[in-house]
Amino acid sequence: MILHGYFRSSAAYRTRIALNLKGVAYEQQDIDLRTGAQRSEAFLRLNPQGLVPALEVDGVVLTQSAAILEWLDETYAEPPLMPGSAIGRAQVRGLIGLIASDIHPLNNLRVLTELRTTFGADQTQIDAWAGRWMVPGFEALTALTAKQGRGWLHGDAPTLADCYLIPQLYSARRFNVDLAPFAALTAIEARALAHPAFAAAHPDRQPGAD
Repeated sequence: MILHGYFRSSAAYRTRIALNLKGVAYEQQDIDLRTGAQRSEAFLRLNPQGLVPALEVDGVVLTQSAAILEWLDETYAEPPLMPGSAIGRAQVRGLIGLIASDIHPLNNLRVLTELRTTFGADQTQIDAWAGRWMVPGFEALTALTAKQGRGWLHGDAPTLADCYLIPQLYSARRFNVDLAPFAALTAIEARALAHPAFAAAHPDRQPGAD
């Protein structure tokens, strides 16, 4: 199994976490987004969209982290990363959607590059842009985990929602977002980073990390 990713990509980061939680062995291939490696002919043959991650499994290439994480949870039963009840699974999918659809796309590399090249945004403006979308999302996550969480975003064990949360908090720090108001989320983060599966997935420990 080969994971094509980039050390700082939130989507690749969440995929590493899930792979590690499942105890699945995999190799990594660094696709340096800064140099445009995702647009190379070789990578586009793997993923015509030119995005990371891409996961090679038995001659098949899986793309889009949401699909990869669902496949992992369906294929490797232990530990389960979705609740046993239909209501619980719907709640976790709601948390995932909040992060993956309403926060992350607005601070990914393609959007930030467009802000810089087309609109001339400097780093201070980039940071403000990222915070504009992260802060309301974190506020909503805080309220939701107060109802659903018992140490993690949902329940008392990691779920796929936590695989999404931790990379987004990492990104928030890169953009100088004040996380002091989100103690419930940073408490989950501290618990996660003490967990070997999350710790091993951290960007600083990946191929290509600066």
